Amino acid sequence: MTAIQLNAELFRTMGEIADDETLMAKLLKYAKKLAASKKADPTLMTKEEFFAKLDEAEREIAEGKGIKMLPNESLDEFLRRVG
Repeated sequence: MTAIQLNAELFRTMGEIADDETLMAKLLKYAKKLAASKKADPTLMTKEEFFAKLDEAEREIAEGKGIKMLPNESLDEFLRRVG
């Protein structure tokens, strides 16, 4: 779906609930929360950034810099050890 189609669908749906003040207030609250979460989420990255991180990790592993979990080591134990 293109941005124009998404925009049209959003406004069409908003028109269906426009007469209900309670639903419009909920929609506004959710939209503000959604907009704020996009700005505040430090884990968001572009596709290019994601693949650059993968490339870097593969390079480090090839250089022997990778850290492996020990046999019978739990994830919690591993994270404490490397953290």
